[in-house]
Amino acid sequence: MLTNFNISGGFFLKPNIIEKINTLKKQKKAVILAHCYQPVEIDEVADYVGDSLSLSQIASKTDAEIIIFAGVYFMAQTAKLLSPNKKVLLPQIEAGCRMADMLSYRQLLEFKSKHPSIPLVCYVNSTAEVKAECDICCTSSNAVQIVKSLGVSKVSFVPDTYLGKWVEKQLGNVEVITYPGFCPTHLQIRPVDIENARKKYPDAVILAHPECHMSVSSIADYVGSTTGIMKYVKDSKKKSFVIATEQGVVDRLKRDYPNKNIIPIKNNIVCPNMKMTSLDDILYVLETEENEIFVKKDIAQKAVKCLDAMLEVSK
Repeated sequence: MLTNFNISGGFFLKPNIIEKINTLKKQKKAVILAHCYQPVEIDEVADYVGDSLSLSQIASKTDAEIIIFAGVYFMAQTAKLLSPNKKVLLPQIEAGCRMADMLSYRQLLEFKSKHPSIPLVCYVNSTAEVKAECDICCTSSNAVQIVKSLGVSKVSFVPDTYLGKWVEKQLGNVEVITYPGFCPTHLQIRPVDIENARKKYPDAVILAHPECHMSVSSIADYVGSTTGIMKYVKDSKKKSFVIATEQGVVDRLKRDYPNKNIIPIKNNIVCPNMKMTSLDDILYVLETEENEIFVKKDIAQKAVKCLDAMLEVSK
């Protein structure tokens, strides 16, 4: 299970908005979740900051009546799947995931038909409709464990081809047939960027996300989820780190570990959809309760089974 970060403190300059949000969320029994790719100022009002699945799990265990998910669409959907009786609001309804959008329901059925009779694993970065047609879900931190738990020599994997092939490499004895989806943000990181970082920062540890191209993850010093990368920096005695993932992770590490040298692999590794949300958007949905997320009952029932299968393995 991915670690979550409970963030407190106040050092950003929107005190009126922050005060209004904090007052309203208490009045409305709301909990605010923020993914660690979000603009870092969102942490000022977030109750929990971390990865999408574990945030949804935490929210399901709270007594909150409203969940506000500062993230992208599939994350809010997952929160709704795990908290069907709570109102889930997405501050920026246009915030999608370009990887998740590469795999429609129709495309999934077509891919599935080409690989019958083998387990179908889906990355949590997928829609509820996709999850509903898969056998088991996974995150970037537990993908190896999930595939291994199936005890088979061949699986199919959607939608991220690079995470799937990274899992295949880690296991060595399982063929992972992947759908050709990918994260456009992580794909901007190339092997030459790693090579240049090694020359410029010879004492730095290079940490990469498994959504990166295999040519990148194969030469990084450590490969792990966003939360895994953050934990690595926290626990390491090293002082210098090159971060090969989204800028939000860099921003939070710089803030949380001012005595460590946190270096972005490049200055343009930014997910535009993750950066759409603002404090104003959060205040707006708190005031209006618009942008509510719904999942059809029949889809939700099947998608929850996919998530539950993973959670059972990950206990």
